[in-house]
Amino acid sequence: MVLEDVVRYLIKNKITIATMESCTGGLLASMLTDIEGASAILKFSAVTYSSQYKEYMGVKKETIDKYTVYSKEVVEEMAYNIAKVAQSIIGVGISGQLSGNEKGVYLCIYDTRLRQYYHDYVEIKEEVRTKEKLEVIEAFKKLFNSTIKE
Repeated sequence: MVLEDVVRYLIKNKITIATMESCTGGLLASMLTDIEGASAILKFSAVTYSSQYKEYMGVKKETIDKYTVYSKEVVEEMAYNIAKVAQSIIGVGISGQLSGNEKGVYLCIYDTRLRQYYHDYVEIKEEVRTKEKLEVIEAFKKLFNSTIKE
């Protein structure tokens, strides 16, 4: 599946999406906007690289303190809150580590229609940061295809 398929599916089904990204620095939102027609479905995106701005966007400080920003719990809150803020059907949360000994990224898609969270954890194998981020985008496409588009 290519990202164009995601955008076409969202447009065809009138499903809006919003993203809150940390370690990917807004790459998913940027790649979505590279596709013609994405303005019909992409409601809002935020790059919350710091805990301060994750909290500003609705992630609870208690959740960050208990689980760290590199956790399933935090990306769940990111996905939920970005959907809420943007009044979007789908919210996406992404946070993790692209460098160091424990490289891995948590990914969550929240579907407001079903009040359902879908998760993935990406063990980063690449050594170049731009390629590491693309690994996360590939994981998003697979997760979307196996859950939202099923």
